[in-house]
Parts: sequence; C-alpha cells; structure tokens
Amino acid sequence: MPVLRHMPTSFRSYQRRAREPRYSLTFTLPLLLAYEVLALSLSGYQYDGVRNGADVLLKSLFLILGGRDGLILFGVLLVGGGGWVAWKDYRKSGSIEPAVFAGMAAESVLYALGFGLVAGTLTSLLPGLSIIWHSFNLPLSPIDDWSLQTQLMISLGAGIYEELLFRVLLVSGLAWLVRRLFRWSRTTAGIFAVALGALVFSAFHYIGPYGDSLELASFTFRTVAGVLFSGLYLLRGFGITAWTHALYDVFLAVGLMVKTA
Repeated sequence: MPVLRHMPTSFRSYQRRAREPRYSLTFTLPLLLAYEVLALSLSGYQYDGVRNGADVLLKSLFLILGGRDGLILFGVLLVGGGGWVAWKDYRKSGSIEPAVFAGMAAESVLYALGFGLVAGTLTSLLPGLSIIWHSFNLPLSPIDDWSLQTQLMISLGAGIYEELLFRVLLVSGLAWLVRRLFRWSRTTAGIFAVALGALVFSAFHYIGPYGDSLELASFTFRTVAGVLFSGLYLLRGFGITAWTHALYDVFLAVGLMVKTA
C-alpha cells in the first residue's frame, strides 16, 4: 500500500527520524533564536548582562580571544556547524516530513509537564530525602527577583546551551575519553559519563554570582534531573531534550510568577 511521502510511515519510523540531525538540529533552531533575541533585547550589545551560565561559559574563550568578533565566530561555528551536519543528513535521506516536527513538539511538552514529578519522585526514594516528595517544583535554573522576561530568557538558554554543554560535549566527551584511556565497554563508559556529568551539571547551578545556595535537596534533585536528561538525550536526541529542558523551566517560571502575583 503506498504511503504519503509527507507522513511518517509508522511510529517506529517517527521515533528514529526524530533523533536524526536534520530533524533534531532544525528543531532546536527556533529555541536558539528565541534565546538570543530575548538576551539581546534585555542586554543590548553588552555581554555583561544576565545570561544563562552555560552560554557564558561556552562563549568565554571566544570573547577573551576575539571580543565581539569572537562572539560572531562562535555563532558562525555553532549555526554553521549544526547546519552543515543537518544538510549532510538531509542530502543522505532526501526528505523532510513536517509531521515529525509536530510529534517532536508534542513529545517535548509532554515530557516537560511530567519531568518534575518523575525527578521529584525518584529523588524522594533516596535515603533521607523522603520528605521532599513534592520537590518536582524545584527549578533547574536559579530564579531570583528577575522579571518574567529575564526568567524566560534564562530558561530558554538552559535548554539550548546547558544541553549542548553537559550532554553533547561533557557526557559524550567523557564516555569517549574513558573508553580510550581505560578500554571500558560502551555501557560502563556511558554509565560513568552520565553519573559524573549529572554531578557536574548539578554543581554548576551553585557557581557564580547568580548561583543558588547549596542545599542537599536541590543538589540531589538536579543530579537526578541530569541523569534523566542524559537518558532522554540518548533515547530521543538533542532536539527533544533541549526543548524539554527549556519548557520545564519556562512552565515553572510562569507558574511561580502567577503563584506570587
């Protein structure tokens, strides 16, 4: 039976395609643009304003070496590199199915809505932390007395830049490194990289002038969240993971803003 070209042939086909670069990277482009536009509207062309910490960390070397030109180079490498990978995948496959993006959006919203509950429940199962079963409302990004626009900007940045830094670069890099150094199996290296990456991801939220005060509950919750994001990244790809992280933070920021209004 013939199948329409613009529709996924099956759910299994959709699951595979959503992880492929032409979909995953294209899906993150609006997230990147929304963050950068919001950051530009808040700070103008000054880079010393409030930004997502992972964004600052990734761009610091480029900023030190080249100033404003270094930031332009970073943008060219990020967008150009991602575009090149997506284009190669498109040339290989020869098709783009819009319905896949709709499915990815639905997945991201669904995961974001349930993410805090799952992470909070898993956190509460750990010894001594049963009293924080309600911790699904803990923010992954520090939330201070900032405007909603600033909080939305930080949340969107968490999705794109924290996932790029901690999942794509750190976890993938650690797994590759220990496999080469210690000849570990792919599974052992992956477990080690995910565990260490989750601890670094959690600790990152307590560093710098805008970092949170260190508490066992929030540190553990964020560590569990780091493990879950790594699992989601491996299973569903970068695009869905980035949007899930961003939307979770956005939903929480809006919810807290409404609650305190």
